[in-house]
Amino acid sequence: MDTKTKDHTAAAPTLHDETADAEFIRSLGMRVREGRARRGISRKALALNAAVSERYLAQVENGETNPSIMVLRHISTALGFSLMEMLETQQESTDYRLIQRFLEQLSPNRLEDALLCLMREFGKEDASRRRRIALVGLRGAGKSTLGRALSVELGTPFVEINSAIETEAGMNLNEIFMLYGQPGFRRLERRCLESIVAQHEAAVITVGGGIVSEAETFNLLLMNCYTVWVKASPEEHMSRVVAQGDLRPMEGSAEAMEDMRRILVARESLYSKADFTLDTTGRTPEECLALLRQTVTPTT
Repeated sequence: MDTKTKDHTAAAPTLHDETADAEFIRSLGMRVREGRARRGISRKALALNAAVSERYLAQVENGETNPSIMVLRHISTALGFSLMEMLETQQESTDYRLIQRFLEQLSPNRLEDALLCLMREFGKEDASRRRRIALVGLRGAGKSTLGRALSVELGTPFVEINSAIETEAGMNLNEIFMLYGQPGFRRLERRCLESIVAQHEAAVITVGGGIVSEAETFNLLLMNCYTVWVKASPEEHMSRVVAQGDLRPMEGSAEAMEDMRRILVARESLYSKADFTLDTTGRTPEECLALLRQTVTPTT
């Protein structure tokens, strides 16, 4: 009798599979990390919104801790997921696991780029994204001129985000920077971009060149708009700004030109995330508009 009891006890299955549990926690962390990257939310911002420490959130994303159900609820809410979506498991195919392993080897910046590429190539919302055309680049590239002309041709609204920011704040840009500084301006920029995306299914939008320095806002733009980097040589940037009546760049022009070159070099990798690059150097507005029209209205 004792022998049978012992045999039965030895043969009893374990109540849980520790390997499967570890895999689930790891997959859950990856789901959080992917969701954060897809929405362009920094780890610091997500930790703040989910009321957890940034260090603990890093442990969750790396599959190093088993978060409580309330922590998961807070994180899923901050990401815009339902708790069920966060906990949902699925039978992974071999291809899916290979993709997963590949993504795990990428740095956070490269992971962000990979997810952006996947969204653009395979996302169901690509057609609607292409109806919002956003022109980005430094002042003097020709964004406003091209944006207005393109909006007329397409019959869609033309929206300048800097004008929207001034309307939202009830003051001009100089006053905004004086009162709220760069952080305050960037918060208004993000809020206005969210509003523009929500209100316009189709539009031609021009944004300030510095938007690329705010990763969350720039990712929001990339994921919701067909983005065009309107590019020009430093010399043409400078001459066009002066032609617009702004003589400030001429104050110590050699230094201003060097600053322009440094900015273009520093931001090139960010601007190049745009769907299309339009180099306006040496081209007339008519030639640039024809190229822009061709890329935003592809033949089917």
